[in-house]
Amino acid sequence: MSKHEAEILWTAGAGEDFLAGRYSRVHEIRFDGGATVNASASPSVVRAPWSDAAAVDPEEMFVASLSSCHMLWFLDFARRAGVAVRAYHDRAEGTLGKDAAGAVAMTDVVLRPEVDCDADPATLATLHEKAHHACFIANSVKTAVRVEPL
Repeated sequence: MSKHEAEILWTAGAGEDFLAGRYSRVHEIRFDGGATVNASASPSVVRAPWSDAAAVDPEEMFVASLSSCHMLWFLDFARRAGVAVRAYHDRAEGTLGKDAAGAVAMTDVVLRPEVDCDADPATLATLHEKAHHACFIANSVKTAVRVEPL
């Protein structure tokens, strides 16, 4: 099918004590299309100053990838159905907790898409259902992913 690449770059900072755990988790992610993102461990996992709340963290990227994938499929299915979408907004939320085996995992992701279009609620529900089942990312994870359109 296709390959997708990301390059992760991290360097220990001068004066940091790596072996004692006192080192920055801030790093850079370079994507194959040229985008570069500042990234870090989540401040909820690694306290400042060893993390950066302004940088994107893996948990946020996970939630965003599910939301983005769903949106892209939704827009495609809406277009195919003749539904003109004017805007799409989602405030997706992921919950980090313990799974059934006791491992820390993203246990739940809720997508809350709000779509500006003239489709009726039943059509929107059908489009969201189709998008959810087509989403490559949702099909790749064991996390419960719920779609709760607004």
